[in-house]
Amino acid sequence: VQLQACGGGLVQAGGSLRLSCSASGSIFSFNAMAWYRQAPGKQCDLVADIAIGGGTNYADSVKGRFTISRDNVKKTVYLQMNSLKFEDTAVYYCNAHRLLPGGSRDYWGQGTLVTVSS
Repeated sequence: VQLQACGGGLVQAGGSLRLSCSASGSIFSFNAMAWYRQAPGKQCDLVADIAIGGGTNYADSVKGRFTISRDNVKKTVYLQMNSLKFEDTAVYYCNAHRLLPGGSRDYWGQGTLVTVSS
């Protein structure tokens, strides 16, 4: 399975971006898909995730501003980011999580850089 993330770029504070994560195979095989981010000098944190049933979960810092969604036909997960803040600057990574008998496995995309200018 390969995940291809794109959509990052430079945007002014208050602006919007939409990230996309395309999977090489069906995303039905994953129990959940998510976006993580890592700012310079900081740990990698969960931004948002979406379960196979459509349930979503967001980090407190992005609630009300970001929306995660999935298109099963296009095998793509999106992260719509509105009202961007300087502190949203980070490399954003797409993640796919699959439960297996006795464990689980995670797949990661290559990351896309989001830079928000203040």
